[in-house]
Amino acid sequence: MRREDLDEFVTLYNPANRHQRNASWSADNPAPCWRAYEYGELIARDKASLDIFWLKDDSLADSDNLPPPDVIAQEIVEYLEAALEQFRLIAGDLGVGALRDNR
Repeated sequence: MRREDLDEFVTLYNPANRHQRNASWSADNPAPCWRAYEYGELIARDKASLDIFWLKDDSLADSDNLPPPDVIAQEIVEYLEAALEQFRLIAGDLGVGALRDNR
């Protein structure tokens, strides 16, 4: 992922004035990723889930486009290690003490 991959999102998110945000998604044009939801739509969902099931990466359906298994495995390890570090920081902030390193 590169910064330019987020440019459309940042533009549509409009951090300078959230009242001027405009959704790019519509029933007639479902491809764009920026979609606004009404509170009632969100709360009506089972357990008020914010899953964005309608957003999917079609390239992942084609296994020929996937990176080699060793690259995927290494990325998973890196993501899990980063997540564990974040949980350690949160636990420390909560006064839980250090989480054991089970390596």
